Amino acid sequence: MIEEIENMLADYQPSPLGNQRLYSVMLPLIQREGEWHILFERRSQKISQPGQTSFPGGAVEMGESFKQAAIRETMEELNLSRNQIELLGEIDYIVSEERLIHCFVCKLTAPFETIHYDEAEVAAIFTIPLQYFIKNRPTYYTSRFVLEHDDDFPYDLVPTGKGYRFNGGKHRIPFYRINGYSLWGYTANLTDHFIDLLTSRKIKPF
Repeated sequence: MIEEIENMLADYQPSPLGNQRLYSVMLPLIQREGEWHILFERRSQKISQPGQTSFPGGAVEMGESFKQAAIRETMEELNLSRNQIELLGEIDYIVSEERLIHCFVCKLTAPFETIHYDEAEVAAIFTIPLQYFIKNRPTYYTSRFVLEHDDDFPYDLVPTGKGYRFNGGKHRIPFYRINGYSLWGYTANLTDHFIDLLTSRKIKPF
């Protein structure tokens, strides 16, 4: 039996426990007037989370890798060809009980003024200079939550019954104060982390 277990685990690819939905996004870099910017989208009113600022991206489809999903979604949402997206690599990803979100970084070779986005999914696109994010870090706010149990919850199987102190939790949610734009949540989190990577390695955005 031990040998069978060893064989089973030899090629096993661990993944987070749970039934998270899989998503992939692209953090696009684009040069404007000699300066590097991050491109963002404002989501259409016709899709989920309308009006939110986001990166190109979406759900990973069956048989698709996270990288393939990020490239496909960027092509579809920004109406770009594959050769206009130069993939640079992947940064750290987000894991929650509901979602697994991978984030890739790319360079867009199409001039900003020539990008004609898909209006069914995207209401607008805009860019913010990398230098802005280096000089202006987000403010993190805390959101707390507590666990609630259904009436049939089996407290009799818990050593101290209803007196058991279940862990609650809290989220630290970043917000950027950018005039005219709302940038917070996962998109702000990934943006801030990317800036952390640049600054920790003393990479200058010029």
